[in-house]
Amino acid sequence: MGKEKSKKRRRSSSSSSSSSSSDSSQEKKKLRKLKKKLKKEQKKTEKILKKKLKEEKRKMKKTQRSKSRSRETSASKQDAAADIPIELMEKSKAMAPMTKEEWEQKQSVVRRVLDEESGRYRLIKGEGEVIEEIVSRDRHRQINRQATQADGAYFQANTVDRKI
Repeated sequence: MGKEKSKKRRRSSSSSSSSSSSDSSQEKKKLRKLKKKLKKEQKKTEKILKKKLKEEKRKMKKTQRSKSRSRETSASKQDAAADIPIELMEKSKAMAPMTKEEWEQKQSVVRRVLDEESGRYRLIKGEGEVIEEIVSRDRHRQINRQATQADGAYFQANTVDRKI
């Protein structure tokens, strides 16, 4: 170990070797910088080439789509629809978002639904919005009587079945 230390001391102490080493280190730094610049330039050119390739692929796809669309006829569309199972088409339609026209069409449907528990008929709009029905005083009393009777019948049916 003593010899290694002495060798290190000799190298660093010599003046002639230090001047040549500083020159060579500067040259090495310049080489490194040049290599970095070259790498950066190569990366830039690669990126540009990739972008051009992507654009060309997009153009090719667009032209292929337009050609295939122009070739299709109504008969080929029917054949394609016949190949796809009905269940799969229904599932895909269910997963797709509803258009405004479809939503408005569903909302325009109003139906009467019997609430078994209360005995009342409710107006349901679209998928489940409950709407109030405006009725006369006499009709309101009649509805309440029917609802009370139905409520009593429902209560009796559930309590008679239960044994305490």
